[in-house]
Amino acid sequence: MSHKPSASPTEVPVQHSQAERNTRLGSIAAHRPHADLEPEIDADPDAFDERDTGELPAGRFLDRERSWLAFNERVLELAEDPATPLLERANFLAIFASNLDEFFMVRVAGLKRRIATGVATRSASGLQPREVLDLIWTRSRELMARHAACYQQDISPALAEEGIHLIRWPDLTEKEQARLFTLFRNQIFPVLTPLAVDPAHPFPYISGLSLNLAVVVRNPVSGHRHFARVKVPPLLSRFLEASPQRYVPLEDVIAAHLEELFPGMEVLAHHMFRVTRNEDLEVEEDDAENLLQALEKELMRRRFGPPVRLEVEESIDPGVLDLLVQELKISAAEVYPLPGPLDLTGLFGIASLDRPELKYPKFIAGTHRDLAEVESASAPDIFAALRERDVLLHHPYDSFSTSVQAFLEQAAGDPDVLAIKQTLYRTSGDSPIVDALIDAAESGKQVLVLVEIKARFDEQANIKWARKLEEAGCHVVYGLVGLKTHCKLSLVVRQEGETLRRYSHVGTGNYHPKTARLYEDLGLLTADPQVGADLSDLFNRLSGYSRRETYRRLLVAPRSLRDGLIARINKEAAHHRAGRPAYVRIKVNSIVDEALIDALYRASQAGVPVDIWVRGICAVRPGVPGLSENIRVRSVLGRFLEHSRIFAFGNGGEPEVWFGSADMMHRNLDRRIEALVRVADPAHRAALDRMLETGMSDATSSWHLGPDGDWTRHSTDPEGQPLRHVQEMLIDARRRRRGSAKP
Repeated sequence: MSHKPSASPTEVPVQHSQAERNTRLGSIAAHRPHADLEPEIDADPDAFDERDTGELPAGRFLDRERSWLAFNERVLELAEDPATPLLERANFLAIFASNLDEFFMVRVAGLKRRIATGVATRSASGLQPREVLDLIWTRSRELMARHAACYQQDISPALAEEGIHLIRWPDLTEKEQARLFTLFRNQIFPVLTPLAVDPAHPFPYISGLSLNLAVVVRNPVSGHRHFARVKVPPLLSRFLEASPQRYVPLEDVIAAHLEELFPGMEVLAHHMFRVTRNEDLEVEEDDAENLLQALEKELMRRRFGPPVRLEVEESIDPGVLDLLVQELKISAAEVYPLPGPLDLTGLFGIASLDRPELKYPKFIAGTHRDLAEVESASAPDIFAALRERDVLLHHPYDSFSTSVQAFLEQAAGDPDVLAIKQTLYRTSGDSPIVDALIDAAESGKQVLVLVEIKARFDEQANIKWARKLEEAGCHVVYGLVGLKTHCKLSLVVRQEGETLRRYSHVGTGNYHPKTARLYEDLGLLTADPQVGADLSDLFNRLSGYSRRETYRRLLVAPRSLRDGLIARINKEAAHHRAGRPAYVRIKVNSIVDEALIDALYRASQAGVPVDIWVRGICAVRPGVPGLSENIRVRSVLGRFLEHSRIFAFGNGGEPEVWFGSADMMHRNLDRRIEALVRVADPAHRAALDRMLETGMSDATSSWHLGPDGDWTRHSTDPEGQPLRHVQEMLIDARRRRRGSAKP
């Protein structure tokens, strides 16, 4: 299939003066009402609201914190599974540890803060705040013990069998110890700072997530004992290579040479410990102009948040532990004794070793077939392709670099492109997306960038890129006061003859080239005038004073998204009662919003089949007689992080499918700018529906949620044969497609 001929990016079909181009651009920037593009989405979201107003039973919601811990347990099960490639198992151990760190820093810290200030209320699951906290402490303790045992008893020995030895200092040869002593003297010792604790030296501040040695020394003259703290430098490699394929923890090397840090003193003992602190941000946004400065100030405060967890080696001296508990003002329930080494996020480095036979088979994404019929070294003409058809992208199976990245790079270098508008939530340090936007601005194009500098744990990087974009001449704005801008949108305005055409991208994932190879996400590239008009209106709302709330092919939070989805769920119940085809299929990262869940319960009570594919938190209680017997919940975890959000409805035989950036959580629906786009192409709707059916199939490897909140893994059939994984199926499909496309 050939594309229609298009003007070369270097050709300008009609010449206009810069003044004329600015006039045209100004008219687009003002975005007068689009008389021919009136909204199709119901202005009244309750137009199909035939909901049963009867009371739903109490206890119908699962606890969100328990559900999150169950999600991380599923990650741990992948690490425990012998069928998972060995270095991938090590990687899942590191992911589990990193996930749990963030959970304590944000969720546990927030819960403790609310309890302390007296504003905590009973959760939707019916638990009191203190009950939730006790549940977290008990369950996380069990999971952390399993995590440590998996490393000690399974992963570490299995790695040794493959020639990768993770050992401790006493296991090193004399030659290896001598080599590491030289490394210590030259590269480690100069950056260490021992901090004493005595009447002249107060207990030092322990930064969050830092690994520390608690050292007990004795003055041989006075006989007095003293306590000191030595911080393990976070910028050095967590595991040091003593000799080829033999690695020892950095803290072991420091501990073996403590005499170098305390000359003239007797080192009696040392113990490892690690503190997790409240690291969530609280920024007042009343003065939007000072948001950048306020956020930078809060980032400085973040590392001084109160402690919420203390990890210690299980062999720690009781007296040293008592001192830590007293000085850190932490409760006994928040102390987690574990076998060493602590902080297994360091296994990310081991998992990255160049041992492909111990990893998932390599997969290289190809160019989407609608962007290049035959793959070649030349970049596809994105604009020409989009004038032919919409392109539905599925990353990482479809290349991000030859689709979304190429779209923006082509726009930046095209003299006929007048304006680029873009949201950035997270991006990489060497982002080609940022480079393309800078190139566009420097070439005289109008570039508007919505930078969400409050993207959790990426704030510092986003501040840096916001300033870099501003210096290049981009118009950088930070969205609306009180709302995070989480939608994933790009808009390109191009002069084509006497008209202006808008090209759009709406996605479910961040404009991050590296994570696009690891996260499963969807994206729509389109030249559809309705989507272009919607994005123009939405960008105007984000950068100016527009109050538009209704759109043509978008549902936008916080105004219309929740109500729009609930209206469609209620409509399915009406279709079912009338004997027309009806179903609800949802794929999200998390679903906890009570109003939306209640709509699903009522749809189930009406007989509508409801399928939910969720990666993380799920407050839905499926399979409860009289409430949710028509609801099924599945979870899929694997080599790619399932990240797309899809909403499909039977709609009486005329299926309706949406996808976008929003999860079904309060923060997404009430405190963020989120966007879902309606899929117009019947083939695209069918493809997404097939994917949802595959993910929910009993023949697909997944976890099934029961009414009690417990997840059961289904990875083998009744004969004990492994079930296929949906990600493997999609990889195989792309490989077959590329193979059949070869000349």
